[in-house]
Formats: sequence, C-alpha cells, structure tokens
Amino acid sequence: MVAVERLTVSFSGKVVLEDVGFSLFPGELAVVVGPSGSGKSTLLRAINRLNECFPGCRTQGTVRVRLDGTDGDVYGNGFSPNELRRRVGMVFQTPAVLPVSIEKNLRMPISVALGMRGEAVSERLEWALREVSLWDEVKDRLRDDATTLSGGQQQRLCLARALALEPRVLLLDEPTASLDFKAAEKIEQLLLRLKQQYCVVAVSHSLGQARRLADRLFVLREGRIVQEMEKRSLRDAGVYERLMEEIF
Repeated sequence: MVAVERLTVSFSGKVVLEDVGFSLFPGELAVVVGPSGSGKSTLLRAINRLNECFPGCRTQGTVRVRLDGTDGDVYGNGFSPNELRRRVGMVFQTPAVLPVSIEKNLRMPISVALGMRGEAVSERLEWALREVSLWDEVKDRLRDDATTLSGGQQQRLCLARALALEPRVLLLDEPTASLDFKAAEKIEQLLLRLKQQYCVVAVSHSLGQARRLADRLFVLREGRIVQEMEKRSLRDAGVYERLMEEIF
C-alpha cells in the first residue's frame, strides 16, 4: 500500500530523517517507536506531504502509495496534495476537533471534500460515527459543541472525520498519549478492528502498547530506522524488553 525509499527530510538544512525505507501492507497495523526527537512525527507527515506546511522543509526520496489500483509517487505527479491527504488521513496526538457542533465537524468536510449533499451526508455521518463506536454516545446531542466531548470521544470523532473521507491509509500520531487508561483502551480496540479495512501506521510513546498492537514494529533513532520486528518476534516479552533497552 505504501513504499518509502531513501527518504530524507530536512528543515532549514537540519536533517531529521535520513535514507529511510520501508513498506506498509493492507490489513496491517505498523507501529513506529523511538526516542523523542528521532523523527517519528516527521515520518508520518512525509507520507501525505504535511511537512510542506512547515517553512524550510526539503524532502528527497520516493514515497509511493497505491490508491484504487493506481500506484503513484506522492512527490511526483501521482496525486494532488488535497486528494492525497483525503485518502491518506492523519489523526494527531491532541484531538483537533473544530469549535463547532459534533455534527458540523463531519458535515463540513464531507460536503466540501466529497461534494455530497442532503441525505447522503447524513448517511455518511452516521456510518462514520458507527465505525468508531461513537454513534450511540452522541446521536442525541449532535448539535452540541464538539469541545464538550471527553478526550477519548474527541479522538474518536477525529477518527470518524478521517474515515468519512474514504481513506485507504490512516496515519496516527500518538493517538492515545493524552487519554486516560480506559479511553486509550477503547482506541486500541478500535485500531485493531480498523486494520482489517485500512492500512494503519501509528506512532506510539508506549512500548507496551506497541507490543500489543503492532503487526510490524519500526524503531527510529536519530532519523534512521535501526530495527524492524514482526509480530512473532514481539511475542517473547523478555527478548523484546532487552532489545528495547539496548535501542533506547
């Protein structure tokens, strides 16, 4: 679904990622871990060109994404940035809900990005909220301000907003970092379900969470991938903990 080759990203001449390469596959949840400042968030943003929103960014290398049977280089002429960011959706560490109603948080992007109107928007809105197990919690308060939701609910609303725009790839930057244990557990269960339908790559600050979720684990250090592990290697807790101690 995603193939990254010789990716190097710098900001105002400072190299943050250097010569990074990996592949992501459908039905897989890949997790990226690493010390603070190792380039984890930059790596996610490189996949859908969000780094371009920051001044002084320079990206070299290739990021290829397959969408609806079309395989294109996101830094070539494969996809427009708007189309790419719709189909390769991103959810951030801090829930980025809009300061409007729960309903408008979904209606506006659905109408603008997909051109839907009327009943079609309502159906897509309900579908997206059901996908993240939020519909039953908010169906009677859709006109309430989205900021009145709990942190976990806000994060699921952001996920619903991304799903409503028909992505094939989901990029999640520490999606449970600001949540309590129960809210984080709900998000983890949701991600394990969503990976059946989407290619998911998540940055995690928790080594325990990474071990629970990852089908494949990428370890970043000083802008380079220094270790890649598959699920069967993660099952041995002792081996995994020793490896993480050596890396960190």
